[in-house]
Amino acid sequence: MGKKPATYADLEALPEHVVGELVAGELYASPRPAMRHAVVSSRLGGELMGPFGRGRGGPGGWVILDEPELHFGDDVLVPDVAGWRKERMPVVPDTAATSLAPDWVCEVLSPSTRTLDREAKLPVYAREGVRHVWLMDPRTRTLEVFGLRDGRYTGLLTHVGAAPIRAEPFDAVELDLAFLWGTQ
Repeated sequence: MGKKPATYADLEALPEHVVGELVAGELYASPRPAMRHAVVSSRLGGELMGPFGRGRGGPGGWVILDEPELHFGDDVLVPDVAGWRKERMPVVPDTAATSLAPDWVCEVLSPSTRTLDREAKLPVYAREGVRHVWLMDPRTRTLEVFGLRDGRYTGLLTHVGAAPIRAEPFDAVELDLAFLWGTQ
């Protein structure tokens, strides 16, 4: 007899010091991110908020959230940072989670989540129509940008290092990767 699929009750039973996600009936419990991971995630959200969330020095028109809980059928995912175009999410719901797929997500890779982020979550994001996914690796200082084309992700950019770049869907503004990596 096969293993019983994990449920939201299993997720809720996890200790507070872990991040829980459900993908294809599997419960994934990851430790809270290391400080380097938190620096990248926090700085990225902060950098995007001004030009894209508020329209200061950029086009605005986005809702940017840290660690939103996304419910896609039986799957429950928690990306590090996610963004919705305001025309799709004009008002942030007053709920703990949403089933509205973001237009963009960023996963900051760590040793404990690398396989989960790449192999388990990417297909769910594609199925749900998330148009752009960024994978950021603080250890190798690598940013990978993927765009959804015909239901699959295509690599649009792989950048290694700390030089400033422009990356879809936020290419209206140059991103200071040295700052994001925490090297300045």
